[in-house]
Amino acid sequence: MKISEQWLREWVNPNNDTQALADQLTMAGLEIDDIEAVAAEFSGVVVGEVISVEPHPDADKLRVTQVNINADAPLQIVCGAPNVKVGMRAPVATIGAKLPTEDGKGFKIKKSKLRGVESQGMLCGASEIDLPDVVDGLLELPEDAPIGVDIREYLGLDNKVLDISITPNRGDCFSVRGIAREIGVINGLPVTAPEISEQQGEVEATQAVTIDAVEACPRYLVQPVLDIDRSIETPDWMQKALLQSGQRLHNFLVDVTNYVLLELGQPLHAFDADKLVGSIQVRLAKEGETLELLNEQTITFKGDELVIADDEGALALAGIMGGMRSSVTDSTTNIVLESAFFDQLAIAGRARRFGLHTDASQRFERGVDFELPRQALNRAVNLISSVASGKAGNITVVENLDKLPKRAAVKLPLHKVSEVIGIEIEKQRIIEILTKLEIEVEEQQQDGVTVLSCLPPSHRFDIEIKEDLIEEIARIYGYDNIPSILPNLGVDMRYDDSADLTHRLKLAMVDAGYMEAISFSFSDEKMEKALDDAKLGNVLALANPISADLAVMRRTLLSSLIPCVQYNLNRQQPRVRFFETGLSFVGAIIDELVQTPSLAIVATGEINPEQAHSNRAMDFFDLKRDVEQLLPATLEESRISYQRSEMAFLHPGQSAELLIDGEVVGWLGQLHPTVAQKLDIPTTWVAQLALAPILEEARATQNIVSPSKFPQVRRDIALLVDAEIPRQALSQTIREAGGELLQQHWLFDVYQGEHTPEGVRSVAFALIWQDATQTLSDEVVNQAMQRVIDALQSQHGAQLRDS
Repeated sequence: MKISEQWLREWVNPNNDTQALADQLTMAGLEIDDIEAVAAEFSGVVVGEVISVEPHPDADKLRVTQVNINADAPLQIVCGAPNVKVGMRAPVATIGAKLPTEDGKGFKIKKSKLRGVESQGMLCGASEIDLPDVVDGLLELPEDAPIGVDIREYLGLDNKVLDISITPNRGDCFSVRGIAREIGVINGLPVTAPEISEQQGEVEATQAVTIDAVEACPRYLVQPVLDIDRSIETPDWMQKALLQSGQRLHNFLVDVTNYVLLELGQPLHAFDADKLVGSIQVRLAKEGETLELLNEQTITFKGDELVIADDEGALALAGIMGGMRSSVTDSTTNIVLESAFFDQLAIAGRARRFGLHTDASQRFERGVDFELPRQALNRAVNLISSVASGKAGNITVVENLDKLPKRAAVKLPLHKVSEVIGIEIEKQRIIEILTKLEIEVEEQQQDGVTVLSCLPPSHRFDIEIKEDLIEEIARIYGYDNIPSILPNLGVDMRYDDSADLTHRLKLAMVDAGYMEAISFSFSDEKMEKALDDAKLGNVLALANPISADLAVMRRTLLSSLIPCVQYNLNRQQPRVRFFETGLSFVGAIIDELVQTPSLAIVATGEINPEQAHSNRAMDFFDLKRDVEQLLPATLEESRISYQRSEMAFLHPGQSAELLIDGEVVGWLGQLHPTVAQKLDIPTTWVAQLALAPILEEARATQNIVSPSKFPQVRRDIALLVDAEIPRQALSQTIREAGGELLQQHWLFDVYQGEHTPEGVRSVAFALIWQDATQTLSDEVVNQAMQRVIDALQSQHGAQLRDS
């Protein structure tokens, strides 16, 4: 936000220079991005009055003028400006004056002759003194401009413009009043606000108002102002304030609303009273309803936008921009002036939806003082009446007080201030700081502890907890006044190793050839619909998304990773491997939202980078291997199992859920071909694991067991089983029937074809037996093997293969 320093100093004028003022604001949390001069450096230019104009004897386009600068004698100046005339007042660069140039070196005015006629200076246009040209020719000054006065002094060209970066929580500082209030508190000075009086009843005119959307608009004021003299131009002082604060000039009525917006921070809107039909209605838009805005853009409403309407339809997009149908033009003499308080959530995101960004939406999205609308309305009516003789009608106020923001007192235990800031600040100094910030402070005693009950002012909606108050005390007390002292901290030997363990998982993925992606927790709603599944529930939409393609919370990390795959494929990267750790969000409402720390994998392309020897496409078992690298080495194989996944966006024949002790901890598999086709990506392998159970297993302590010194015994077993029986079921049976002596087993052969009956396959397992206390005898091993065979036959109908 740009603010004229001169305008600020009309409200509060500390005894310091521009840089010191900027430093104070920066240390108070309002960072100064830039300090701009209103005009470049120049000298020797004064206000002059043209007292005669004669044709040049040898040039048709030149004039010989006599100019009074309140010196001993008039100056003779040759001028080629088309608008030069007797009686006008304009800037005059005298002999020796130095005017600005683009290269910064400056241009010096010397006595010269133009076509044989002596010229003792130069009459200047706006661009010659580094101001924007409005007309072709000289800069015409008001008739009362004091002759001979330095033009820099007269036009305030020594003024500076402060470009201030306002943080989202300090919406109260989006105005001259807000910044002046901060300067006043920092310097211990009173703020001098303009006198504002309420005007109404000069004419019998009233505007009817009805509010349907009371939650979105709990306070709405309008006032007719009639018979405005439109021959009046915007006063120079107002033009100067607006231009130097980065505003464009329009016409007087629009300039007044912009001026009050910058001065007080309250957006206003003026409707042409003669174009209104019936009463003003504050309501939600109807789906499909359209409105032509002041920028000539026609928008179509979705139905959740707040609009100002009359009996014929929408007039304005509330808090953002007015409509063309009720717009104020140069011929408008009767207006209805609107000043309202709109709820932040009713405005947030609506401007961005239509590609708009206005001064009004910027303020309403951050929050405007709900006690300000009447004061701002009165200020605007005062200006219109005093400058353009407008006659004020009756004020219409429609408000629902119970819907306005509630100001709750914040309790601040006094000892907390020193605990947080690190130094002792006197109680009286603390109360003084809070009081100057317009916070109502009441000292109380609770359980022998001094507590300050602090009621924030209506413009400080960001103060909600005691830490907010401590922050205010620290910044006004001055960060430079707080010494750098190491705090006394108690040592807690407990250590949360989650970050370390997660880092190990990341290193495992890197070792497997994956690259880490870091993205937003927001995603595109279209992506969420493509990756839809009943288990994930409904999508949680953001109230104020940062962009249209980041408008919902991601239910799976794939919503963030798949766009990364698309981006790389579109840039001729055929082999892509990404992983990401972060939160997934399941739940359509905040109160039921489940946030799960997760790790997700996405891969497409061949198993190895391009190389000389043979390569192949990645398959399910490659993905399974990569996923299992994330499991702790100490996790017993018997506790790990898989089952078919029913996720709608996964290939039903090439996907599975990973279970530990029977509990699902994640899923893996091929992205469903129809989903991949819709997203325009090739065969893609994906997985997602919940981090919590993986980290818990990594923390688990394992008993150290000495290896047995007695030999192992290996026995192989070949079986014919139903092809529908999963390997996992057979392994479970072998493990349970084998008993304690069975150390490990694995599947080493699978066959199904012409040498096996239809629907049957041959499987072969290796079984390793070992006793920690003695050498196993054949009899003991044979008995154990028979138990295994009997269990496989009884539970799965397995038959021993003859050969």
